[in-house]
Amino acid sequence: MKKKLYIETYGCQMNVADSEVVASVMGERNFEISENQEEADVILVNTCSVRDNAEKRVWGRLRHLNSLKKNNKSLKLGLIGCMAERIGDEMLEDKVVDIVAGPDAYRDLPYLYDKAVEGADAINVELTIDETYDSIIPKRMTEGISGFVSITRGCNNFCTYCIVPYTRGRERSRDPKDILAEVRDMLKNGYKEVTLLGQNVDSYKWMEEGSNKPVRFHHLLEMVAQEDPTLRVRFSTPHPKDIKESVVKMIAKYPNICKHIHLPIQAGNDEVLKRMNRKYTVEWYMNRVEMIRKHIPDCSITTDAFCGFCGETEEQFQGTLDMMKWVHYDTAFMFKYSERPGTYAAKKLEDDVPEEVKGERLTRMIDLQSKLSMESNEKDIGKIVEVLVEGPSKRSADDFCGRCSQNKMVVFPKQDAKVGEYVRVKVLRFTQTTLIGEMVEKIDAPTM
Repeated sequence: MKKKLYIETYGCQMNVADSEVVASVMGERNFEISENQEEADVILVNTCSVRDNAEKRVWGRLRHLNSLKKNNKSLKLGLIGCMAERIGDEMLEDKVVDIVAGPDAYRDLPYLYDKAVEGADAINVELTIDETYDSIIPKRMTEGISGFVSITRGCNNFCTYCIVPYTRGRERSRDPKDILAEVRDMLKNGYKEVTLLGQNVDSYKWMEEGSNKPVRFHHLLEMVAQEDPTLRVRFSTPHPKDIKESVVKMIAKYPNICKHIHLPIQAGNDEVLKRMNRKYTVEWYMNRVEMIRKHIPDCSITTDAFCGFCGETEEQFQGTLDMMKWVHYDTAFMFKYSERPGTYAAKKLEDDVPEEVKGERLTRMIDLQSKLSMESNEKDIGKIVEVLVEGPSKRSADDFCGRCSQNKMVVFPKQDAKVGEYVRVKVLRFTQTTLIGEMVEKIDAPTM
């Protein structure tokens, strides 16, 4: 008899991809995905530990999900992902959950479920140096035209503020054969866009047995782009210390590799970057931006940045604002620093910037980026952009929306367009987050 599995996913795109691996693993043991948590035999909550707010949301959700056991005595509740790796043993001991599995233990989930049913401790948070979930084709849990494929797992960078190397383990790359098998499965199922995922995609490296020439990230990009010219290719996230000219040239070479690079700056001051262990300087970062602009003049550059890191002075923070202005980011994810237990910064550095100062600096960052985003979108007025139609606009059933190659959302009247088609749209108006225009024509594949 089939059992019902309900999965909730929090955090990054990597967790979305991992949930699809979990769905595949459990599917092989006769579990089918349910969209109704109240009919589930097991509920798995895939978690993030990067920021404190993410963990707080999960705590609140677990309290609610536990209440479902009153009407479903056989229900098992599982915690998986980064939060499971960090504090899962405590949660199991306190009876908050029945199952705990870290990011490298998903193959064990059916066994852990059986143990939980028997009333035994069901936990595996062991990190490995070789688990890449090879030979598993993830089960796509939602219908759509865009999907994710992990190309690396773990991270070797050990930024002082970041918990990821401790919850996801050391970096290892996946076999390109497995990656391409996933991409082909997506194509077979009607997907039109794939995002290649890794904590640091630029350090991807696979050495085939018997070969003395490794497959690097730019090689992998080309392999995926060549699978089908109608498949758009994105990637996330590169690291400024590792992004190579070979990668940028490959983006420029293929029209179906999107002209968008997310390049996290984090801070615009060398002393702060050194305390963060980012392994690059402001000058190095600026050289990378100039290299991108040289080969791809119309490339969109977005970023991550945060304020209030240990010891950050007003002058050092001003360097971040100056970098934002100099690069003129199209969009940015911006945060104030929150200390994560277990990181180097939590153990060795003093979190000495007052919360009110962090909040005030974050407001200034957001205000600046709002202005930069408006200016960026204004420059697109009159341009023709190529859009992959994703679905109806949230504001009007008469409009479609989709992203252009530069990863900007574009809204336009439906006319005779269909979801999954490529169209050219002339930009007529804009908001801070959206380009608004009219469809010029349909096309068979990306050309820009």
